Amino acid sequence: MGYYSLPASPDEDYAIEVNDVSMIFNMASEVLTNLKEYFIKAMKHELFFKEFRALNHISFKVKRGEIVGLVGTNGSGKSTMLKCIAGVLDPSEGDITVRGNIAPLIELGAGFDAELTALENIYLNGALLGYSHDFIDEHLQDIVDFAELQDFLEMPLKNYSSGMVARIAFAIATVTEPDLLIVDETLSVGDVFFQEKCLNRIRSFIDSGKVTVLFVSHSMEQVAEICDRCVWIEKGQQRMDGPSKEVLEAYGNQFK
Repeated sequence: MGYYSLPASPDEDYAIEVNDVSMIFNMASEVLTNLKEYFIKAMKHELFFKEFRALNHISFKVKRGEIVGLVGTNGSGKSTMLKCIAGVLDPSEGDITVRGNIAPLIELGAGFDAELTALENIYLNGALLGYSHDFIDEHLQDIVDFAELQDFLEMPLKNYSSGMVARIAFAIATVTEPDLLIVDETLSVGDVFFQEKCLNRIRSFIDSGKVTVLFVSHSMEQVAEICDRCVWIEKGQQRMDGPSKEVLEAYGNQFK
């Protein structure tokens, strides 16, 4: 049981190996309205939990350079799966092996400090992603140009729109070509011009043939366009794994 991050190696066929992974959360069996009630129940040993399996024995492998979509209805475990692969969550059962560095485009803007300026947040978020101060110095102009921040670097982030925060986060995470790109609903944030700009950068990674991509989107058209293969997860259960056309057809048929 665990998560293993290894250096990328041309000798390894797989960038990601998900082996019999389950993610279990304990949920209170009744709704408590305040902390006092919670502690009283706990002291009396009257606090009970029920097990919720967000993921239930999921297994799949992703080859280096492969473009794979994760599909499923809301709450089916797609984002939980991505967070486990990114190392944000540790699986309750099973294990995950990831080879290479990851650019996780999950919950864009998480970890930013609203009181700091955009410039300060670039260095802060870069550090959280493992970038050195010198690396950010070297790539700062690329980040600023992509996010179109030239006139707003010294403005506190609390004055930015959510779309502008997403621009900054995306620019930082993709300033260098990663081994593995994890995209979770990124293209649903911001205006259509930003979405197209992000999609073009993702396409450039795909066209290089070197970047492995895991892609989640509510747009089945985007999934069909970008992904060669899909894994369908529904209510924590793995339903199907195969060519995008076949999986998306089966997924769509459930709504007819």
